[in-house]
Amino acid sequence: MLAPMEDVTDEAFRELCFLHGADLTFTEMTRLSGLVRRNKSTWQKIAVRGEAPIQIQLATQKEEDLKRFLIDFEPPKGFRGINFNLGCPSPSFIQQGLGCSLVRRVSKVARLVQMVQEKGYPSSIKMRLGLNLFEKKKKVYLNLIQGVPADFFIVHARSGSEHYETKPDDSVYSECVGTGKNIIANGDIDSVEKVNLLKDVGVKGVMIARAAVRNPALFERLKGLKETDAETLKKEYLELLNKYPPGKNVYRDHVLKRLGQEKGTYAVETVMG
Repeated sequence: MLAPMEDVTDEAFRELCFLHGADLTFTEMTRLSGLVRRNKSTWQKIAVRGEAPIQIQLATQKEEDLKRFLIDFEPPKGFRGINFNLGCPSPSFIQQGLGCSLVRRVSKVARLVQMVQEKGYPSSIKMRLGLNLFEKKKKVYLNLIQGVPADFFIVHARSGSEHYETKPDDSVYSECVGTGKNIIANGDIDSVEKVNLLKDVGVKGVMIARAAVRNPALFERLKGLKETDAETLKKEYLELLNKYPPGKNVYRDHVLKRLGQEKGTYAVETVMG
């Protein structure tokens, strides 16, 4: 899966990754409050015209907003469901009760998921291990996985207080898998060896974020397919930009700056969740 990344995963980049092996893509995180207010720029984030299979990622904790959105929502081509963001560690999100502050609110999240499923749409969760190390130690993430009827859970193996220089705690995956739910691993996954280790634990798939921006053909590598070179990827991306013009040039700039770099970090790390 290709992770949702703010100011990166627009239609052109999602389709590029799909063409090179990603099985599922996600829109960048979208505030549901902006959608129900009919904010034009917010609606552009979930504009879907391409061929890539996609889930729409929403940030919300308000059932009434979700109800209003679902009344008028018309699933686009390629729609594969709605994903709820329980991973963003942004202080402004935490203050509003959004992102990883929702991991401990099992009943609330269960109701949001059930509302989506009652409309006949698949629903998934992208989550961290809790708001902080205390919540991680208390294993609030297991309570959420056990108590929410989502179709699958994408588990980013860090707490909200851990930054990207902190190594993800992959030891949590065995207990997550032990719940009997469908678990997708996320966090610093960039090699066949890492994928095989996670597969042995029993996860159903992996989500790739930063490594996919540096090399969208990583999906091909992980599947044992012939890997497309960086120059060809850049050419294809520019062609897709003509087909799906970005709402902001920052999308193009972020991708072209990193594409072809096998190592390195960049600003979007802080907003991926």
